Amino acid sequence: MNLFRTTAAVLALTTGLLTLPAHAEVVQQNTSGDPMYTAESPRAYAMIGDLVIARPLLIAATGIGAIAFVVSLPFTALGGNVGEAADALVGEPGREAFVRCLGCTTPSPAPGVSAHR
Repeated sequence: MNLFRTTAAVLALTTGLLTLPAHAEVVQQNTSGDPMYTAESPRAYAMIGDLVIARPLLIAATGIGAIAFVVSLPFTALGGNVGEAADALVGEPGREAFVRCLGCTTPSPAPGVSAHR
């Protein structure tokens, strides 16, 4: 009976989470329409979901990416793309986990990369 209650509770919570709106934030643009000045104002449940689910997964992805980077380092050094591998395996998940605002969906630009084109 305990397994049944646990399964029912998990299914109820999962169904409740799936019924949340897919678009969890409100994006406000300035009058110029320039994407550089676009500000996100995420809602509370987007922030909570980001804090409880996304951030721990991104931190784990950063750690796993660091291990994969170290393992692949001899091959990437021979290929001459150490920087690209480091950014893809460690940099991107790290920026998303530690630099992106809580609940925001737009990624923060890489250091030295301008968001305005």
